Amino acid sequence: MAVAESIARPARSDSTFFPTMAAAMALTAFAGFARSFYLKPLFHVPPELSLLMIVHGLVFTAWMTVLVTQTGLVAGNRRDLHRKLGVFGAGLAAAMIVLGLWLALDALRRGFSPMQGVPPYIFFSIPFFDMVVFAGLVTAGIASRKRLAWHKRLMILSTAGLLDAAVARIPLDFITNGGPPVFFALSDLFIVAVGLYDVATLRRVHPATLWAGGAIIVSQVFRLWLGGTPAWQSFTMLFLN
Repeated sequence: MAVAESIARPARSDSTFFPTMAAAMALTAFAGFARSFYLKPLFHVPPELSLLMIVHGLVFTAWMTVLVTQTGLVAGNRRDLHRKLGVFGAGLAAAMIVLGLWLALDALRRGFSPMQGVPPYIFFSIPFFDMVVFAGLVTAGIASRKRLAWHKRLMILSTAGLLDAAVARIPLDFITNGGPPVFFALSDLFIVAVGLYDVATLRRVHPATLWAGGAIIVSQVFRLWLGGTPAWQSFTMLFLN
């Protein structure tokens, strides 16, 4: 009886926690990109949106919408619809990886950096590794779709790893002035939330949370170091010739 209750408790709480996380991440994305994308006509924030930026924004929005929908379908025990929509979601993930890298390369070639005082070749390390880590985690999440506890955490955390871009654009002085260490730390609060949830429901941090969260955090530290090295500058030059 005790074992059955311990299994049922996370299952019930999952139906609340994961949809809430997905909704919180969607709201974070909206808050970050409201001025530069969603509500841009109201703020007139440069630069002007290119077709690539618009398509990227629409695909990213579609991904967030699918994530919220998918967690809601599982919570509502509509796994049949969840599986069908998952095929579309996998295609969206692939499109996001291609478009994310394409947009990062476009910014590099235009000499654009959204962070004042940070050269474009250094900034390029942030979106580049965002997409590399997302690709690895979302692929692992899709491959683990029959292991539900792994699948849920990997899909949520793969998306959390992309939210540094949104957090960095929230117009608060301490974020703007703090730079990458601050917006990385704030986006990592989603990882912390999953870890705390694991401890509360499982009495341990789930391995998927450890692996995915660790990959994101290690990549953040790594790119902060790598971005300013001559080796990274030489690597970026390959895309400028």
